[in-house]
Amino acid sequence: MELSKLGELEALLFAAGDPLPLEKIASVLAQTVPETEKLLLSLADRCGSADSGLALRRVAGSWQLVTRREAARVVRELHEKQEVRLSNAAMETLAIVAYKQPVTKSEIEAIRGVKVDGVINTLVDLQLILEVGRKEVLGRPVLYGTTEKFLVVFGLESLNDLPELPEELLDSADGDGEGREEAAAEAAPGTEGKEEGKSN
Repeated sequence: MELSKLGELEALLFAAGDPLPLEKIASVLAQTVPETEKLLLSLADRCGSADSGLALRRVAGSWQLVTRREAARVVRELHEKQEVRLSNAAMETLAIVAYKQPVTKSEIEAIRGVKVDGVINTLVDLQLILEVGRKEVLGRPVLYGTTEKFLVVFGLESLNDLPELPEELLDSADGDGEGREEAAAEAAPGTEGKEEGKSN
């Protein structure tokens, strides 16, 4: 079923997130400015109903679809539950999985130089990594890879969008000694110094 222009407008503003100028909205919808103004007023009426959790506001000469103030509590709770906070150790391990996948726990430990059982469990619980198979060697250890949620959390379209590792980091990550852990930390996408596996 084809959307009405009002439905297209609502979807457009929702997807944009940021305020959109009237002329931009009209251009995308292939409407005149006066026609678009009428649509905006109709959408404002729809959002003005008592059952709606959204509001249409005009800011700096542009239009934006936002959540209503009355919904602040549930929106805040959702944001806090979704926030992923990782320790340096978890970030280093996650970086190794991201760049070396599919990779086994023992291979990760060889790079980091420490046991990673707890960190692996945390990353699995957070749905940032998952089991992707078994390595065809003695004991058939589990192979780990990153998840779709990993891409979402770090704002990546695909694994191809991971930043390239500088050559010196590749050398230290493939070699022996303490350079491995440092290489993984520098490779880790995102921020560091946050508590492992906890969310507000």
